[in-house]
Amino acid sequence: MSKIDHKTVDEVAHLARLEFVDTAAKNEMVNDMNRMLVFIEKLNELDTKGVEPLIYMTDESNVLREDVVKETISQKEALLNAPKKDSDYFKAPKVIDK
Repeated sequence: MSKIDHKTVDEVAHLARLEFVDTAAKNEMVNDMNRMLVFIEKLNELDTKGVEPLIYMTDESNVLREDVVKETISQKEALLNAPKKDSDYFKAPKVIDK
């Protein structure tokens, strides 16, 4: 089994655009990544012959609720807290130029 070292952590951090403030944080990352490798090695010990790959976490398919139309807040109530509004609509700054 290969071991994670500071060089590997530096390479992964560079790819992930991470920076470590101190050496303690980098040492903690080295330990965490090595613990992950040990866990994966432990999983590799299992005999998975004849085990179907898991694609979905459940056998259920498209379990959806029915849509129920209900008014939870009126237009006037929604406009009460608007910083800018006219009689019927929220006002927002223009974001598209012609």
